[in-house]
Order: sequence, then structure tokens, then C-alpha cells
Amino acid sequence: MAVFLKKLWQTLCFPWNYLKKKSPLASFIAGRITTMAVLLFLLGLALFALMELAPGDVVDQMMTQQLASSMNSSAPASPQIARDNSFTFGQETLLRKELGLDKPFYAQYMDWLKRVLVNHDLGVSLISRAPVSFLILSRLKNSLVLNLISLVFITSFSFLLGVYFSSKAGTRTDVAATFFALFFHAFPGILLLILLQLFASVTGLFPVTGYPAFPFAENPLRFSFSYVHHVFLPLLASFLGGVGGTMRMIRSTMLDQMGLPYIMALRSRGICERRIYLNHAFKNTLNPYITGSANLLASLFSGSLILEIIFSYPGIGRLMYEAVTQQDVNLVLANSMLVSSLVLAGMIISDIALALVDPRIRYGKEN
Repeated sequence: MAVFLKKLWQTLCFPWNYLKKKSPLASFIAGRITTMAVLLFLLGLALFALMELAPGDVVDQMMTQQLASSMNSSAPASPQIARDNSFTFGQETLLRKELGLDKPFYAQYMDWLKRVLVNHDLGVSLISRAPVSFLILSRLKNSLVLNLISLVFITSFSFLLGVYFSSKAGTRTDVAATFFALFFHAFPGILLLILLQLFASVTGLFPVTGYPAFPFAENPLRFSFSYVHHVFLPLLASFLGGVGGTMRMIRSTMLDQMGLPYIMALRSRGICERRIYLNHAFKNTLNPYITGSANLLASLFSGSLILEIIFSYPGIGRLMYEAVTQQDVNLVLANSMLVSSLVLAGMIISDIALALVDPRIRYGKEN
């Protein structure tokens, strides 16, 4: 029996071993994609379990809202209204069964997974009854634009400042830059956002919201200028919170590189200092940045949740917050899976970019 199981395992693993032998990078990518799929599956199961542990459900909220609207009505309650409300609350079990909330959380998750993989349907929102895919796509582009702009600014200034201050190591300028980088890196992001919004409210120089009040199709040029005006303070908060840690990482990497023997050999050959910095030492700072870029992207997406709530920015983070408060399971799960997929895909892309940038890295091969 043991011999049979061993041969069966070898047969199942033969395609994987063959791919690993012929193309180590392709086998590494396939392995990471498989790991990502397993992690997403476990994440979805955990989300359904957590939503099950939360008190009440979406049906309870719908009934509470209906009761509150009937109690706040200015018209006096009639026997007919009382009978209608009694009938509505009597349909609670039927409604819960219709939405599938009467099943265990793992059965709900399997139904959702089957619908997504087989029918390519994310379902509808349990509150607004709108398609989940429409709600997500309408908000996702706003979050992507905001986070990608933040990532470009943080990356550009981090490299410029990191390389510059590494050449000024030990000077007062370097000490002051390190102090401010540590200060803004450790400063609570939610407090910084609130202070910037108070600054906008008091001075009137910037809007207190992060998005224009009119659509892009109405006037594209005016919308572009208005968007820059509205999003300046949220971008400033994201930039100040992210540039400190990344700049210090680039600076420390540059300082480590400048103390290595190959730098001394280049200097002994009479190569100018600028060329040593930009053509030799700078290339080796890409490795730690590429490795940490996925974490930076994840922190931007997680930080945008608070940013979008405070500045009323119509992004995926604010949609996630509204879905959680309303216990909209379909919307919560689709949002979480999407953001997690983006973060995990970013990690895979960073690993591939690391192998392409550094020729010393060869996945699956022994040195």
C-alpha cells in the first residue's frame, strides 16, 4: 500500500517537477498562484464565519429600518398599517430563507463560490439590490487612481530624497530629514487626516471632501482641475505617511552599498562620485524596494479606508465600510476578495520583477 501511494504521489507530482526543471520561474509563478488561490479560499471562509458571529443579520436591519420608518411617520398608525407591519415581520423567516441566510456559513460560502466560479456572478447587494459587480467597478477606479498616484509620488520622492540624503549622511540636513521622516512615519494617520480636514474647514483653501460634486462627463477639463483641488489634502496625508519609511529604507540601503568593497574598487579607478551613486549603487537599492512595494501597496489600500471615510471619497474603502455596517455579506465578501487579490497579485509581480532586475536570483535552482 505504501509503495502504491508513493508511486501515485510521484505520478501526480511529475508535471510539477518537469515544469520546475524546465522553467524554474514559471514553476515558481504557478506555485504562488496556487498559494494565492488557497489563501483567498480560506479568507472567504473566515469572512463568512465572522459575519455569522456578528449579532443580527441583514434581515434584522431591514426590519428595524422598516419599523423606524413607520414609527417616524407623521400620519397616525391605523389598524391597516399595524396589520401590514405584522404581516411583514411574519415573513422574516421566509425572507431569510430566500436570501440563503438560514444555512450554515460554510454552506452559504459554497453557494457563493459556485455562483462566482460557474456563473461568473457576484450576486446582488442585499440592501440596495444592485449588482455587486456594478457597485464595485463604479468605486474601484476611484480607489485605483488615488492609490496609484500616491504610489508614484511616494516612489519618486523616496528615491530622490533617499539617494540625496545618503550623500549627506551625518550632516545637520540628514539629521533633520531623518527626524521628520520618523515623525510623519510614526504619526497616527487618522489624526493627520482629521487635522488636514480641520485645516481645510478653517482656512477654506481646500474642500473638506475629496471628490468633485459633478461627474467627469459633464465637463472633463473642469473636472480634472477640480479633482486635483479636492484630492490634494488626501494625497498629502498619504504621501507624508508613506514617504518617511520608504525614504529611510532607500537611504540605509545606499549607505550599505557605499561601504562595500566594489565601491572602493570603483573609486580607486578614478570613477566620479555621481556615476558611482547613480550607475552602480543606485541599481542595488531596487531589490529591497521591489520586495517592499507589495507591502506599500497593501498599506495604501488599507489606509485608504479611513481616508475615504473622513474625506467622503467614493472609493472601494468607503463602500467596504458601508457594506460591513449594513452586514451586506455579498458586498463585503466581493470587496475583501478583490482587495486581497490585488495585494497578492502585487506580491507575485514584485517577485517576478525582482528576478528580472537581479540576475543573481534564479528560482528553483541551487547555487
